[in-house]
Amino acid sequence: MTASVTELQPGRDDVYIARLAAAAIALAVIEAGIPSPIPGIKPGLANIVTLYALVRHGWRVAAWVSLLRIFGGAILLGGFLSPGFALSLAGGVASLAVLAPAQYLPKRYFGVVSLSLLAAFAHIAGQLALARWWLIPHDGLKHLVPLFAAAAWGFGIVNGLITAQLLKDPP
Repeated sequence: MTASVTELQPGRDDVYIARLAAAAIALAVIEAGIPSPIPGIKPGLANIVTLYALVRHGWRVAAWVSLLRIFGGAILLGGFLSPGFALSLAGGVASLAVLAPAQYLPKRYFGVVSLSLLAAFAHIAGQLALARWWLIPHDGLKHLVPLFAAAAWGFGIVNGLITAQLLKDPP
């Protein structure tokens, strides 16, 4: 009996997506090592790579980068299928769902900082919705909304400005 071998050849797009995902995973791992005074509030540095991918290459590439980052980061950090993974996935999916139509907003009025803010608020909304539904089924969670909204506002602006700077340089 002989074994058959199937060899896949990655295309140029596959390699580029893998490189962007690797950069996003590296940022997620670095961010995991930064202590946070408030649990659950992180700057979301890997989202810079997702925004970059969205603006340069479109939603499909951004979705791949985001999902690969969520799964890859969870595996590397040992949190795959944990509540933290579920929250990250919920936030990422909510963010991607908002970015899909938002990418078509008039660029004159909605730049990368606007997209970053929309994604940040969608991300936190997805996480809070899952937390309320699954982890903390209590109305007390609503008291955290202003704190998380302020973090989404601040980090959304900063990440958007960083992405805008990166987009100024040639790819």
